[in-house]
Amino acid sequence: MLIERRDPGALRGPKPQDQPLVAADPPYAVPRGGPVSSQRVCVVIEDDADIRDLIDLILTDAGFEVHAVESGTEGIIAVDRLKPSLITLDLGLPDMDGREAARLIAAMSHAPILMITAFAERDDELHGIASGAKAYLIKPFRPRQLRELALRLSPLELAAKAISTDTCNTP
Repeated sequence: MLIERRDPGALRGPKPQDQPLVAADPPYAVPRGGPVSSQRVCVVIEDDADIRDLIDLILTDAGFEVHAVESGTEGIIAVDRLKPSLITLDLGLPDMDGREAARLIAAMSHAPILMITAFAERDDELHGIASGAKAYLIKPFRPRQLRELALRLSPLELAAKAISTDTCNTP
C-alpha cells in the first residue's frame, strides 16, 4: 500500500504494515509517529577532506542526505544520532582503526557499512567484512562504482522502512 499525498511533488513510499495511518492535516495521511522521509541518509566517515568531499558529492547526486565526519569517534556519534540507511567508512582513521569503528557501529546500527579504503589486499577485505562491513570498495574508485554500490546497499524502500521504524519506536 502506498502513502499518498495529493500534491504533485508528493512522497510515495511503502506503508509500514504494523503502523495504521492516522489523519493529519487533510489531504495527507502519515504513519503514526510522523512522516516517513523518502531520502536516504548516509554517514561518511573519512579523514581525507578531498575524498570526503568527493564521496559527499557522488552520494548527494545519488539522492542521499550526506553527513560527513573525519574521525571514527565522530562517526559513531553521528550514526547513533542520525540512524542512517548507509555508512561509508575508511579503514585508516586518525583516532581508531576503521575495523574497530565498524565493529562498534555494527553493534548499534543495522545500516550497511561500505568500507572505502586504499588497503587492497585480499586479507584486508576479509578482515573488513568480518568486522561488520557489507561491502568493500578500493581506492581509487570510479564514481559510478560508488553510486551503484551505495544504491544497491540502501534501496529506497529499505531506507524508508528504517526511518519509519526509528521514528515509530521513539518514545
